[in-house]
Amino acid sequence: MDTPLARELADLSSRRRALQDVKVEFEGDPRVLTVSNQKGGVGKTTTAVNLASALAGLGAKVLVVDLDPQGNASTALGVAHSAETPSVYDVLIDDVPVADIVQQSPESPNLYCAPSTIHLAGAEIELVSQVAREFRLRRALEEYLRDTAMDFVIIDCPPSLGLLTINAFTAASEVLIPIQCEYYALEGLSQLLGSIQMIQKHLNPELHLSTILLTMYDGRTRLAQQVADEVRTHFSEQVLESVIPRSVRVSEAPSFGQTVLAYDPTSAGAVAYREAAVEIARRGSRIAQKKEK
Repeated sequence: MDTPLARELADLSSRRRALQDVKVEFEGDPRVLTVSNQKGGVGKTTTAVNLASALAGLGAKVLVVDLDPQGNASTALGVAHSAETPSVYDVLIDDVPVADIVQQSPESPNLYCAPSTIHLAGAEIELVSQVAREFRLRRALEEYLRDTAMDFVIIDCPPSLGLLTINAFTAASEVLIPIQCEYYALEGLSQLLGSIQMIQKHLNPELHLSTILLTMYDGRTRLAQQVADEVRTHFSEQVLESVIPRSVRVSEAPSFGQTVLAYDPTSAGAVAYREAAVEIARRGSRIAQKKEK
């Protein structure tokens, strides 16, 4: 039957088949991305964990650093993050090596997590008196990556510009911004871009906005299409072709301690995140080839 639903199902089936034949090679230095947006509720943590899981499924070794005191990324990856668990807090405040806190996610042998605990909520205040407070995560990750082979490090930030987010920006070379396809999507984006420029100027000249991912997209509404068009007009090089649809499955997955790729790997949300991961990986390969030339 030629109905909208039938066409949608046929398209989804075609995309699933195309992903089965995808081959991606991971070479060169590990890429460190921070997933950030000062506006809450845009799918930031959801994007961090699902892209990490999708990249791991492609064969990459991926570490997720959960810098949000709420610990939602740790929950979604199925790792322990009770108050007694060694966490990113211990790395930032007590100089504990990252290797001592990393846990393997039950989802994949390629997927690891440096968990957050509730103690991280007080880290903003405690960091103020620390030496080189803006660089503590960077130095800890550099030490970890010298001894441990990783292809990606994905840092999930809290939705604010405090010392935790500044540590993430200083540790990363790339920023990935998820943008919700709704009315207030671009609100605060100029402030975030200003923050990135400030970090570039004073703390980390390597930092750049590499990727924008459109999330919570509802193709049935004109508003979602207008927001997508506007973002693509202003950031044509950074916006991924893949968009993440508004999906009940994506929302349900964390309550089961899973990403959507483990919870329902055939769903539209899982397919979209896998497509986005392929784009990110291939973009990195092209950048590496340009550097070699």
